[in-house]
Amino acid sequence: MTRKILVTSALPYANGAIHLGHLVEYIQTDIWVRFQKMRGHTCWYVCADDTHGTPVMLRAEKEGISPEVLIERVHREHARDFAGFHVGFDNYYTTHSDETRDCANEIYSRLQAAGLIETRVIEQYYDPVKQMFLPDRFIKGECPKCSAADQYGDNCENCGSAYTANELKNPYSAVSGARPELRQSEHYFFRLSDPRCQSFLRDWTQAEGRLQTEAANKLQEWLGGEGENRLTDWDISRDAPYFGFEIPGAPGKYFYVWLDAPIGYMGAFRNLCLRKGLDFDEYWRPNSATELYHFIGKDILYFHALFWPAELEHAGYRTPSKIFAHGFLTVDGAKMSKSRGTFITAESYLAQGLDPEWLRYYYAAKLSSSMEDIDLNLEDFIARVNSDMVGKFVNIASRSAGFIHQRFAGQLCTCDDSLPAIQAIRERRGLIAEHYEARDFGKAIREIMALTDLANQYVDSVKPWDLARQPERTGDLQVACTNALNLFRLFAILLKPVLPALSARAEAFLNVAPLVWDDSATVLAAGHAINTYQHLMTRVDRKLVTALIEANRESLAAVPQAGPQKTTAEPPETAAAGTASGPQVSLQDFMTVDLRIARISDAAPVDGADKLLRLSLDVGPLGSRQVFAGLKAAYDPATLVGRLTVLVANLAPRKMKFGLSEGMVLAASDADGEVPGIFLLAPDTGAQPGMRVK
Repeated sequence: MTRKILVTSALPYANGAIHLGHLVEYIQTDIWVRFQKMRGHTCWYVCADDTHGTPVMLRAEKEGISPEVLIERVHREHARDFAGFHVGFDNYYTTHSDETRDCANEIYSRLQAAGLIETRVIEQYYDPVKQMFLPDRFIKGECPKCSAADQYGDNCENCGSAYTANELKNPYSAVSGARPELRQSEHYFFRLSDPRCQSFLRDWTQAEGRLQTEAANKLQEWLGGEGENRLTDWDISRDAPYFGFEIPGAPGKYFYVWLDAPIGYMGAFRNLCLRKGLDFDEYWRPNSATELYHFIGKDILYFHALFWPAELEHAGYRTPSKIFAHGFLTVDGAKMSKSRGTFITAESYLAQGLDPEWLRYYYAAKLSSSMEDIDLNLEDFIARVNSDMVGKFVNIASRSAGFIHQRFAGQLCTCDDSLPAIQAIRERRGLIAEHYEARDFGKAIREIMALTDLANQYVDSVKPWDLARQPERTGDLQVACTNALNLFRLFAILLKPVLPALSARAEAFLNVAPLVWDDSATVLAAGHAINTYQHLMTRVDRKLVTALIEANRESLAAVPQAGPQKTTAEPPETAAAGTASGPQVSLQDFMTVDLRIARISDAAPVDGADKLLRLSLDVGPLGSRQVFAGLKAAYDPATLVGRLTVLVANLAPRKMKFGLSEGMVLAASDADGEVPGIFLLAPDTGAQPGMRVK
């Protein structure tokens, strides 16, 4: 049965370049969409730039241009980079559009009619220099719980405590550095705490198959058990000045960017419907027979699996069929690094002459249906692409095609479709399709590569190069090469969702119509003529990778870039527009801090704490220490065991309700807020537990 499917990826924020971390998501989504289209399903893939919010407004102001000019320029850059990696959107649009505005206004009015919008006067920090109210992430100061400096206005990345910006000690504006003032303002709230929302979300988030198991479990933590009401109402308004959509009937009040960002999916699709003559309501009405899937990073699960479905349900729209969350990208086992040149933009990758399908293949070989992070190991990248794509796949054609042209005028003979390698492909293509459908691309690639081994064993056994030297075996040569090229065609079909450009070149060489999935059940007929073989793919040259790293290290040393860890739309209110350093300290003051190398011997979640991990640390001669660290959102505890980090060893122990915290591990976060996240510091190779850091 033909399915009707609408697919989205998270909206990249219009305040920075696309980098290799972002591409994990868009390549993953594109592979899945291409597979659906190859199966003959109607599948639309839409996305858009997320354009609103304070960071865009402030960046445009800094550059001396209007926000509209900025987002138009960034949109062209994003579209260029996505096209360069063969991400085939059916519509790549913008949230700053009439379609998105209309959808946002309609959803808001319906929620208002349902009694789920209310206004309250709140007290909020105001920057007297910039003359604007400050979102929590634009306010920094000392944590009211542990006194850690330079903490954001909503939670402490050191001790994991949550609080309001009003509780910060010695607050300052991350925009101007000025001391903010508390002022009152009327705000609009979506009543997420309403029993109707609570009841709906408990059922919706736990519906079988709606979310990955780990995502459903996380949402259960946020929702709490039956009878609990952990969700608070959501502030959906911001005060002028603000770049966004003004709330109907509320002059000077604007929709918070996270209100209209997911609605941008609807706006992008509505624009596509207007251009293609599609029925928008068929895909968005309640109980629609169509399917709706969102691919997102695990860091924005909260917005997509709580706020978004609650909005849709109570505004009278359908909710997502499933939400697919993925992990982040590391490079050579660590977060991307500007100093090491491993924070790599999409533009620089292409500019250095690296084939985008090398990266598409490598990501596919690593991706699964889970929320686990994946690692771009550059040595493994070179080895795997050269071995699999060139040595195993392309090699089948390159060792056979020339003989067909030289000896047989480009014509194939009858293929032996009883060949064990061909039979194996037919037997496993169903399983490979299941892996693609389940987004277990790594499993699909492993199956395909195992089959290419069989195909190459066949070519090695018949040795076309030897047959070509024996005139009496001309017929055997044509059969051997015909069989090999049919095997190559079958692999081109199986790999087409991952390698669309290479498959297109293969289609031209084989002189066939665009390949579809069902073509993997057939072989080419006798007498079919192929075109002249042109080399389909080159090996990865190590020099290109080295040049890529150097190019990014040099360019990033001069020009600040957006953060590497984000693989999805950037949470717009986490990006600060400027920096403000704390008071200077003397060397003598600094030397009073006892920094030591520590090895993490154990790590585990803390029951009852959303953000904390309990770390057991080996500090060499200083013995063992227990530390509670706010790393839960950033790290799987199992991945921390055995790692070296840096401990503040002479910090006064702090009694917490979970136990005694005997120090503090050091982690980094972006002072500008453009890199949301927490990144544990690690020493260089050779450091040992107990060593002094100075």
